[in-house]
Formats: sequence, structure tokens, C-alpha cells
Amino acid sequence: MDNKNVFDTIPKIFKEAEDFLPLNGTDYIELYVGNAKQSAHFYKTALGFQDLAYAGLETGIEDRASYVLQQGKIRIVLTTPLNSESEIGQHILNHGDGVKVIALWVDDAVKSFEETVKRGAKPYLEPITEEDENGKVIKSGIYTYGETVHLFIERKNYHGIFLPGYIEHKTNYNPKDVGLKYVDHMVGNVGWGEMNKWADYYARVMGFANLITFDDKDISTQFTALMSKVMTNGNGRIKFPINEPAEGAKKSQIEEYLDFYNGAGVQHIAVATDDILETVKEMTRRGVDFLYVPGNYYDTVLDRCGEIDEDILQLKELGILVDRDDEGYLLQIFTKPIEDRPTLFFEIIQRKGAQSFGKGNFKALFESIEAEQAKRGTL
Repeated sequence: MDNKNVFDTIPKIFKEAEDFLPLNGTDYIELYVGNAKQSAHFYKTALGFQDLAYAGLETGIEDRASYVLQQGKIRIVLTTPLNSESEIGQHILNHGDGVKVIALWVDDAVKSFEETVKRGAKPYLEPITEEDENGKVIKSGIYTYGETVHLFIERKNYHGIFLPGYIEHKTNYNPKDVGLKYVDHMVGNVGWGEMNKWADYYARVMGFANLITFDDKDISTQFTALMSKVMTNGNGRIKFPINEPAEGAKKSQIEEYLDFYNGAGVQHIAVATDDILETVKEMTRRGVDFLYVPGNYYDTVLDRCGEIDEDILQLKELGILVDRDDEGYLLQIFTKPIEDRPTLFFEIIQRKGAQSFGKGNFKALFESIEAEQAKRGTL
């Protein structure tokens, strides 16, 4: 899968990252969900994903069913258990619907496993080869924060629809995509005092570098705070911000997440678009709820960010945030949690040169999140 994207053009700001594996990009993201068939319908209807592949009872899999959806270069796998004794079922009981697997595309899955394990990674999956008439895939995996795992996927000798054991899946219901292109970054929430532990883990075990650090002075409001380190691999295609709670007058969004997810896990998936105005308009028409941004945010945004191509009134109408760095500017917006537990959500981002993460928007964003927490009684 070709994961080349905007980050391929960045100057060598990632020199500190060793990238000894190396990582070519995000292969897929697998979520464990209570009902994969219904979840697939939501991801297609609301988020614009398309049918790709399926595995389940009809393909000889007796313990689970998995629906693979694709949009642009993003592949989402939705997996549900078929019996009450399943490890997948226990994961859902503990966490609700959430990300279990962040699969990374590599040239050599055996080497990736050996290199990471010898540097201290806890093994999740010893290297295995899966084959069918379309060739073979080699997979291996390691644990990371919480129960989240990374799988290393080597698929250079495979030409099938997705992976061995999956068949092409088509239905008569095919709403058009909403313009999502690729995974920009994925954010992990970890417990009190664990941010440095996991940042060091990615540096030591996977050769990542710390791209930027935000402390509680950068990310705070009157009531709550958090800290974050953004870790990146050498080519910039994989970015994992790691968040931890910080002391505040009230319960932060990270604490709320940890309470409802019952531990560390993936907080949000940031996906890129080339036209955020059209993407957000279409997602709103399809019923996606986005965080509300106070209208006075837009009174000063152009003073802070300078000239932009977009109509500020359209951005205000949709609630899209703007920020600028030395390389350019970005536009971003955040959905409300996409399930009843206030855990996983999506970020929609359009980069127009900027390589940062919207530091100038943190205060407005977190005040919006706090307003939602107050409605839930969890602030």
C-alpha cells in the first residue's frame, strides 16, 4: 500500500529518528467492536468508507467476523467476537469499542520483530507466514501502551484484496467517500506520569524521535491541563502523540478517557483531507457531530494566523480551527466521541504547509471539550 503523503517533502527535521525498521506507513487500524456489521454501516454512512474485504464464518473463521473498509489510503478493520469466551469480547467488555491494532507496513516483518524485541518490546505475535492463492504475508507484533499492539505487516509477496483469509466484500449500499486521504497521526492517552515512559519506549524500541513537547502551560485552561510528546519515525509518515493528565482544578479529558476506557489507549485518529470545507460539510450532512467552537474564537484568528485562502465566515459556520507555524498553516476540526463511552474520536485535518499540531487552538479546543464534559457530568 502506497503511503506516500505530504510528509515526504519535509526537510530532514527527523534526523534524530533512526528508522532502523524502517516503517513505510500505516497499513491498517483494527478496532474491536460490539457489532462489526452495524459499525461498518456507520463508518460507510457517516465517514465515507467503502467496502473492501471480509472474514468470518463464511471464510472458515469461527471466533470472529471482520469487515475491512477503505477510503483513500486509510484502511479500517472492524472486528467483532462470535462467542462470549473470546479475548476480543473481553477487550470490548473492558474498554468498549476501541482501537486494538495499529498495523505498520514494513519491508521485513521478521527483522522488525527481532529489532524491537531485542530493544525491550514485549512480544505479542511471533513472526508467522499466512498464504493463499494470491501469495504470502508475514506478520509479527509487539505490545505498546495499555492493550494496544503494533503489528508489522510484510506484504511485498502478496497480491490479494487485503490479507490471506479475507475475501472481497461488496454490498449494494455504497455512499460516496467524504474526501479522507490518509492517516496523519494517532494519539495515545496514558496514565499519570507515563508519558515519558512511552515516549522513551518509542525512541528506544522503534527508533522514533521526539518531534515536539507540549507541557501543561501549553495545553491548559482555567480548569484542566494535560501534557504531550509527539513521537515520529524517520520519514515522518508515522506520528504518535502521547498524552498524559496534568494537575488541574477539575478532571481533564485524559482522566475522563482513562476512566471510561479503563486504561491507556488510542484517543483519536487524525485523518487528512485536501478540502476540509467540503469534507466537513458532507460529514455534517451525514449526521457526524463536531465539537462546538465559541464564535468569538474567529474574532482574532486572522490576526494570529495571517492571510489564508479560505473564507473565515465559512470556517466559523462549520467550526473549523486555524493555526500557523513557520512552514504554513493548517485547518482542523474534531468530532465528538463516535460511541457512547466518551473515548475514541476523529480529527479532520488539512495541512497547507504547516507540520505542527495546532498549538494555537488548544485553549479553544479544550474549552469545547470541557463544555461536553460538563454536559456528561464528568468535568
